Amino acid sequence: MDLDYIKDFVILAEVGNYLEAADQLFISQSSLTRHIQQLEKDLGVTLFDRTTRKVSLNRYGQLFLPYANKMVQIRYEYETAFYNELKNINSNLNIGSIPSMVQYNITDLLIKFKNKNTSFSLNVIEAETHELKEMLRNNKCDLAFIRETDYSDNEFVRIPYSIDSMVAVLPLDHPLSKSDSIALEQLKNEKFILLPEHSLMYDLCVSECKKAGFEPEIVFTGHRGENLIDMVSKGAGCALLMKRPAVFLSNANTVLVDIYPQVCTKISLCYKKNHELSIAARHFINCLTAM
Repeated sequence: MDLDYIKDFVILAEVGNYLEAADQLFISQSSLTRHIQQLEKDLGVTLFDRTTRKVSLNRYGQLFLPYANKMVQIRYEYETAFYNELKNINSNLNIGSIPSMVQYNITDLLIKFKNKNTSFSLNVIEAETHELKEMLRNNKCDLAFIRETDYSDNEFVRIPYSIDSMVAVLPLDHPLSKSDSIALEQLKNEKFILLPEHSLMYDLCVSECKKAGFEPEIVFTGHRGENLIDMVSKGAGCALLMKRPAVFLSNANTVLVDIYPQVCTKISLCYKKNHELSIAARHFINCLTAM
């Protein structure tokens, strides 16, 4: 049984789409199809239920997946051991990331990779989404953790990492603070405290408020979420943030209330399509896949 085919299976199971999986694996869609067919032949069962666009694991695929994940993890570990032993594999790896690295455990992943891969030199660049995309285009970074609301462009390969949803940050004594969830239109008379103008989160918040039928009154914008939350706690207005950063930064004088219908963003590890990645970059992707 080919280990490459097992990794192909794991990636296809995760993304549920042959074209997207093939992009991540640096192979053609037809090659991926052949690999999965061969794996199914070796196992004597089919692993996926197939529709016109999506695939999903059937009961045999669900049975095989935990064992496949273990094999991918073991492969990553022995490759790491070999790379560390081969002193001539020295390679620089430049990784970009959105600022909320701690809240999404990106720092944990980077430190884990660095500690286990001593032959690679790791450089981390923090920037906003639009800046990170430009860095990828100009080869200023090899990989980047990017937050997006949709995949409107087709120039990057995206490896799904995390999904988050929007919350309202309200003062403790706000009339809506006891609610489990609220609609954005219920905040139409509020003063808003947002992340910086032209950032993805600023544009998303303004766009969603307009969809809810009002133009938000923005009284403050700032780069640091803790400053926004502190201003909310002192009655300067309400903030709109993603839930994980808000939970991380919130204090005893604020309340987080889910926005409904949900407004979600996706964080992906991205790199340029048709761009040859270094050994270090490929190995970092394997690290993420093996998690």
